[in-house]
Amino acid sequence: MTDAVGSIDTPDAEDATSQEKPRKGGKRGKKGPLGRLALFYRQIVAELRKVVWPTRGQLTTYTTVVIIFVVIMIGLVTVIDYGFQEAVSYVFG
Repeated sequence: MTDAVGSIDTPDAEDATSQEKPRKGGKRGKKGPLGRLALFYRQIVAELRKVVWPTRGQLTTYTTVVIIFVVIMIGLVTVIDYGFQEAVSYVFG
């Protein structure tokens, strides 16, 4: 067998003959439900620390853009609905 970096060959014969018991589950293998819950909570906190939170100015800008977009869409749907109402009243009224 070669000792190339990144080789995906099977382990050597002497490694396969060792009687070591394989580990199960890594960190979670030894912990009960509360330990796993605590690990999950710590992982959530660690991920939230990686988040780049917007500044107050960015948040205000994003909120304003969303509100303006929603108002425009409400107006557009209202105009289209009114148009369909008038068309149906003309055809069937």
